[in-house]
Amino acid sequence: MDQAERTPPYVRYLARLVRPFPNYDFYFIRPLRQKAVDALQLQHGSRALDVGCGPGGTFPYLVEAVGPSGQVVGVEISREVATNARRRIEANQWSNVQLIEGDASTVTLNGTFDGLVMFAAPDVYASPEAVTNLLPYLNNDARVVLFGAKLSRRRLAGVLNLAFQWLMKLSFSSTPKLNYEPWCVLKDKGALLEVREYFFGCMFLAWGKAKPTTR
Repeated sequence: MDQAERTPPYVRYLARLVRPFPNYDFYFIRPLRQKAVDALQLQHGSRALDVGCGPGGTFPYLVEAVGPSGQVVGVEISREVATNARRRIEANQWSNVQLIEGDASTVTLNGTFDGLVMFAAPDVYASPEAVTNLLPYLNNDARVVLFGAKLSRRRLAGVLNLAFQWLMKLSFSSTPKLNYEPWCVLKDKGALLEVREYFFGCMFLAWGKAKPTTR
């Protein structure tokens, strides 16, 4: 069975549950998606890459940022979830959004991009293999943004750490274990990142300039 077929059961269930509502997104997540896209500093005509795009929740913000002359390319490993992303694209009639089913660590892309977002995609941003594969597709001035869960060093956060560690076990088998600095893979590759913590230090948003590499 290939990785694209190993969608965790709860992800398959949620994907099917919200499928009739192609534009559904959690209300409290929307401001963070907007902040993530703003941090990419995209212009009209830019090309944006959304890896681990899920059902396409960040697509509306990326489409607005790149304008009709730009392009958004989403990459999603789960066939179940990719179906929801396609429904969102069709419902909004976005002609400049392309969806690719594939594993971030091996996917082949066309051209280069001005921004890379990995929103709630730990199997991507915490994977050295995925990051190594993606960075060569970024332009020299490209920026990266990542959002997700982390372990907290704050007092009284022990219960939350345990809860998040348990929830991560329900994720994709390729998802690395949760740690205190999930952005360290990108920093080790030379990315200059700013980090802001949320929810008692158990969530984070990191953004900055990537250091492109060659193949």
